[in-house]
Amino acid sequence: MKELQNKIADWESYRIINILYLLNTSYLFNVIKPTTIMKKLIAILLTAMCWQVSMAQDEDPGYLLFEFMQVDNEQESAYAETENFWEKIHQQSVQNGEKVGWDLWVLQPGGEIQNFQYLTVNVYNDPVKMLEGGTFESLLANAKKAYPDMSEDQIMEKLNNSSKTRDLAVRVYLSLDETTDEDYDMPVGSITRINMMKTKPGQGANYVKAETEIFKPQHQKMVDAGQRGSWGLASVMLPYGTEVYADYYTFDMYKDYAQMIGEFNYNGAEPTEEQQKAFQEIATMRDLKFSYIGKLLKKVR
Repeated sequence: MKELQNKIADWESYRIINILYLLNTSYLFNVIKPTTIMKKLIAILLTAMCWQVSMAQDEDPGYLLFEFMQVDNEQESAYAETENFWEKIHQQSVQNGEKVGWDLWVLQPGGEIQNFQYLTVNVYNDPVKMLEGGTFESLLANAKKAYPDMSEDQIMEKLNNSSKTRDLAVRVYLSLDETTDEDYDMPVGSITRINMMKTKPGQGANYVKAETEIFKPQHQKMVDAGQRGSWGLASVMLPYGTEVYADYYTFDMYKDYAQMIGEFNYNGAEPTEEQQKAFQEIATMRDLKFSYIGKLLKKVR
């Protein structure tokens, strides 16, 4: 589909160039009244250019930087202070256009031997900005703007103490490739179920096709029925390799726990034969490695 859209975009560019060429051809203006041709060609030109911009925006996915945190029980209070401090710095970064947003999620089950307790998500609309991650100079500049009454030494002390309140255990770079159509704003208090998928050798394309063509329409029906807020599918950009823990993530979003539990109850009926077949087929394509339930604590946009 993306290849076809690229070809269409190339053809549109070629057509626009030819239109511009015709605008500069004296013969054309000798045959047709200038006011008539100008109005028609300018209308075509503007329509084509707007269509191209719109398509480019639709194609551009979101990019997510997941940072999974390990926080011991005795670190909870100090970690909360750390994220309170960083929240204003992230706000400044968003205002500067360095990123689109930042979120803080608390994870369940969340026990000390159950991997991770918190997740921060940095949201970008540009993969280069995500991978570059900004410089220390920009970080310090944002911190100074966020805390104008603090000295540079005080800011540096706060930044250095951040690592003492948590372990940044895992960092994952993702491309958000598919989402349902909705106006869900994801307010603070929202619930998400994060599903980490590992596709089987040679089954990546088949898995994506199954998610987008079979399961996405079902998720859309749930969104339209008010059973959930949204659904999304993201592919892992980094880390990369055969030993990576998961190569795809799916996200089920809910406004609260009641909506999530209500969806389970709504779907309590026996699945149809077609649904059973779809579940069996997708099980041959990927393994569900782990699922977390997350609650949104902080959000910057």
